[in-house]
Amino acid sequence: MNALGVVSRRLCAGVAGRVSGWSAHSLRPFAGITVSQIDEEVAKLLELKAQLGGDEGKHQFTLKTAKGTRDYNPKQMAIREKVFNTIIGCFKRHGAETIDTPVFELKETLTGKYGEDSKLIYDLKDQGGELLSLRYDLTVPFARYLAMNKISNIKRYHIAKVYRRDNPAMTRGRYREFYQCDFDIAGQYDPMIPDAECLKIVHEILSELELGDFRIKVNDRRILDGMFAVCGVPDDKFRTICSTVDKLDKMSWEDVRSEMVKEKGLSEEAADQIGQYVSMQGGKDLAERLLQDAKMSQSKQACAGLTDMKLLFSYLELFQVTDKVVFDLSLARGLDYYTGVIYEAILTQNGPAPEAGEKGEEGVSVGSVAGGGRYDGLVGMFDPKGRKVPCVGVSIGIERVFSILEQKAEASAEKVRTTETQVMVASAQKNLLEERLKLTAELWNAGIKAEVMYKKNPKLLSQLQHCEDSGIPLVAILGEQELKDGVVKLRDVHSREEADVLRAELVEEIKKRIADV
Repeated sequence: MNALGVVSRRLCAGVAGRVSGWSAHSLRPFAGITVSQIDEEVAKLLELKAQLGGDEGKHQFTLKTAKGTRDYNPKQMAIREKVFNTIIGCFKRHGAETIDTPVFELKETLTGKYGEDSKLIYDLKDQGGELLSLRYDLTVPFARYLAMNKISNIKRYHIAKVYRRDNPAMTRGRYREFYQCDFDIAGQYDPMIPDAECLKIVHEILSELELGDFRIKVNDRRILDGMFAVCGVPDDKFRTICSTVDKLDKMSWEDVRSEMVKEKGLSEEAADQIGQYVSMQGGKDLAERLLQDAKMSQSKQACAGLTDMKLLFSYLELFQVTDKVVFDLSLARGLDYYTGVIYEAILTQNGPAPEAGEKGEEGVSVGSVAGGGRYDGLVGMFDPKGRKVPCVGVSIGIERVFSILEQKAEASAEKVRTTETQVMVASAQKNLLEERLKLTAELWNAGIKAEVMYKKNPKLLSQLQHCEDSGIPLVAILGEQELKDGVVKLRDVHSREEADVLRAELVEEIKKRIADV
């Protein structure tokens, strides 16, 4: 029984009736309180108790999904399936094979891999001696998989759910439970060839999904670290300053500078020097200019990154994707495990590509939809002998993509089909259930996607209306005359044209019409 029930029951059962029998000492705490006042308070408690549903043992709760999660209706799932098919088709076109890993990992597997984002990992209760956490992404489990199975080269894709204790923004496709679509190339190869293919894949997927104008930002962690060094950032502050620079897509430079100086303890001079560099954008020409820069040329790390950046853009030119790719020194990506090239794709509302070295009017960013980079040291963190397997990969921000496509579907009059039924088996008269079921089985056995109404004697109009509502293109209509003649009336739902087809030729005719659609 809850506390309210206890209080109200005690008050109801005895307070008013027993007050007269209490001694003066017993009544001292109630001095000045009348019986009518007690009755009034009891009445309020009883009313509140009734609102809460009493104490009959019924548990009152609100039907809702957990914070940062959602359900998906058939229309939304149809959109998701189409997107998944597009992405998987691209991954397979590039020769990838797929794997799967557990939804939870040993906590120590995930610890220390995500920098400041480690606080977003979901920890599970101790289950029989193992400390476990839900996976934060698919990259760290992939690295663990490579090290555990001693795999030195693989091109793989993995589509699965991950979990983050983030502050959700549902309307922008930001959840606590969400899908990631990862493509990674592991192995020792010549510089920038796998990296260029990952960027080509991002370009292909975003173009095929028709999400709108997009830009792929590229940078290199070696260039960033070299920049930090020549700007006077202490070695022990590289990662934390990198995390702050990573916020430039969400915060103004003034706010980022303030965080560097006031919260991270960086000197104002160093912050101002970083500000000069992170405002630069361009392509191969910017990499060439920075190689001649008086400060950047002093860093071997930066020079190695800039040389690879030039090579990367030469391959991107061959892949014909440089129209969407920009070398952007403000791109940081806060995850600790990146060691080389990093990239991020954002959707923009409008605007041409900027000139080299300028921010320009690049259009308004409406959010990141893909990101990735090179992480050559991650597998070695799991290998007992520290054996390194160079890796580069990309992750498609699928939930953001879903949100955009769902909004487009809502805004357009286009109908989204939630089933793939190709033909409805219908009857024009009563008492033909057996014949309908028999024909439906024939179509199923022939590999045709068919439906039948679960009623003995459905009205023909109801059956045709179901086809209209569901987008089923064909109706196979049976009637007494058709059965006598050994034919089936095949109706095109869109044009409403009908033709008698011999029963023996029905499967072939349906397959022919479906192929023509």
